Amino acid sequence: MIQQNLSSETNIKLPFSFIFFSLLALIISQIILLGDGKLMVQGSFENPAIWSAAHFLILGWALMIAMGAMYQLVPVAFLTKIWNERFGFVQFFTMAIGVISFAAMLYWSPQKAFIPGIIALIGILMFLLQMFMTLKKQAKPTILTAFVGSALVSLLVTIFLGLNLIYFFKTGMGGESHEAIFKSHMLMGITGWFTLLIFGFSYKMVPMFSLSHGFSMIQARYVYGFYVSGLLVTLAALFSGSPILLKLGFFLMLLGFTTFSWHVKIILKKRLKKKLDKPFRFSIAAIGFGNVIHLLAFLLLWTNYVSDFLGPLIYAYLMLWIVLSILGYLYKIVPFLWWTHKYSSNIGKKSVPTLKEMINEKTILPLFGVFIGSAILVFFALSLKLSLLFTIGQIIIAVVFITMALNIISVIKK
Repeated sequence: MIQQNLSSETNIKLPFSFIFFSLLALIISQIILLGDGKLMVQGSFENPAIWSAAHFLILGWALMIAMGAMYQLVPVAFLTKIWNERFGFVQFFTMAIGVISFAAMLYWSPQKAFIPGIIALIGILMFLLQMFMTLKKQAKPTILTAFVGSALVSLLVTIFLGLNLIYFFKTGMGGESHEAIFKSHMLMGITGWFTLLIFGFSYKMVPMFSLSHGFSMIQARYVYGFYVSGLLVTLAALFSGSPILLKLGFFLMLLGFTTFSWHVKIILKKRLKKKLDKPFRFSIAAIGFGNVIHLLAFLLLWTNYVSDFLGPLIYAYLMLWIVLSILGYLYKIVPFLWWTHKYSSNIGKKSVPTLKEMINEKTILPLFGVFIGSAILVFFALSLKLSLLFTIGQIIIAVVFITMALNIISVIKK
């Protein structure tokens, strides 16, 4: 049933357009970091080169890949067709032009990034309209609808805050609220949009890839309640400047993430598949990293070292939770989509490759292992301000990402 939905609900060219574009953006982000990332070692995170690399990574890679995945997974998760596929292709080209021009302008001339930012915003608004019209057709909303819907709202808030930052940068206005808006932009973009989205789709993909049955979903309501409450309290704390609210917000997010980790463990205990596939194991490992980073961030608030370790922790959160989680799922989803598209109709008629033959599994363990090790290396380089260690780690990560991108693209040759 899943195979049938995945092959028939959405034109395969639509999600793959987003996925292949995102791989290019990923490589560009790493090239920029390789050349200008030493600024982060010096503690400088608010500069054009880092902004550009971050937006190629977050908008160009993670957001575009999330959009592509949602075009394919929303029909499966919510049992409803995409509202308008042709509109989806228009949205892709609008988004691609917006991301490239916006991230490039942030590098060369941030003052001129407002118009490209508007183009990217239009692309995102088109996507939000597509998802709203699609989810509206769902017969009965579920807790997954709440996670995905809240993630989409967080994305909208993130873009609104980002445009405010560009406008203030261009006009010189809003200096008194710049820091609160900047931190809120990161909060809603990283923990609001990506974390809530990964939570939501993990509740679909974890049971699917582990063949788990007979588990309760009641814990998901607590995950949603704790985490969203934490986001809202933290958002209020950033604008009010209240340290008590900030600690409460981080605690609630930690509680929500810990509850999610516990719930995934419960689901996996109900699995029929005893040996999990290698890429999926790394997506599960990413949950552990995310939980540890949430705990460290909460503990950091009780010390005087927040300014020293905030940047490295954000880097670790992006790499070891968001990027690792997405890569693990991507190594499962892309071969599955292409195999279903190309071979599902030939089952029983002629010999077809197995899913495991669609990608070179021998490279998975060393690639993901080296990526994790290198990301930890860069985290310590940023924490200890060691330029040489950063350069070594970043070179390795860039090579790993390029290799992973080539592996994923090679699937369509199978």
